[in-house]
Amino acid sequence: MPIALRQLHRRGLIIAAAVVLAATATAVSVGPAANHASAALGPLVWADDFNGPAGTAPDPTKWGHETGGSGNGNNELEFYTNSTNNAALDGAGHLVITARRETPAGSSCWYGTCQYSSARLNTSGHFTQQYGHVEARIQMPAGQGIWPAFWALGSNIGSVGWPASGEIDIMENIGREPGTVHGTIHGPGYSGANGRGAPFSLPAGQSFADGFHVFAIDWAPNSITWSVDGHVYETRTPADVHGNQWAFNHPFYIILNLAVGGYWPGDPNGSTPFPAKLVVDYVHVS
Repeated sequence: MPIALRQLHRRGLIIAAAVVLAATATAVSVGPAANHASAALGPLVWADDFNGPAGTAPDPTKWGHETGGSGNGNNELEFYTNSTNNAALDGAGHLVITARRETPAGSSCWYGTCQYSSARLNTSGHFTQQYGHVEARIQMPAGQGIWPAFWALGSNIGSVGWPASGEIDIMENIGREPGTVHGTIHGPGYSGANGRGAPFSLPAGQSFADGFHVFAIDWAPNSITWSVDGHVYETRTPADVHGNQWAFNHPFYIILNLAVGGYWPGDPNGSTPFPAKLVVDYVHVS
């Protein structure tokens, strides 16, 4: 996200993103004929089950905070803080990232006085992984202008920049589509509005805000496969980037964030409920 190096990169899903995602793949809905992820998982190599007393910060040996209100290249409205007011354990085995309609003390946003606070956590400097099964069990908020994400960036971003580093969006949702999530890759020649991705939708009338769901990728050399609750809905390989560099055969770090507003989701309105809570049961890498 921001115009600081680690934030410059964030995610080229801008105005045309919804159109591009629809153009590059067809939505998959859960149903009796849906494919299921079937590969046996290896041992865990990294995990956070978010066990700890209510109100405590996420484990600082595993997660760092990104802070600021630059808009992250997407015209987002939140100011990311390192406060437990925005990211804390709930005492019941969950991490809760909370977006609030407020002006954080000492904040400054690209559009003037900040109107929202939230949190963005990453494992950079603590954990990176190349290949394997990466999953999180998440209950997300709904509402116009809300933008939760579970994603990963190439750990070489400091030297090669974005999009050469690669970006894997394991799960993104925009609040006006409560029953649909998106999985996308970004790399050189296929970033921003040209990212390669696909949506996945629950049966009509169901919402990802109604309960927890497991969002995962199975990542191997020259292949990434996305699933929701074990239902495989997308696979990407070098053939999908049409001769451009496949930017996903090196280590990545993990990111969890809850954005507010931006080109893709649009801004919140009077119907948007605040505080909005992204509740994460666990993140596992195997």
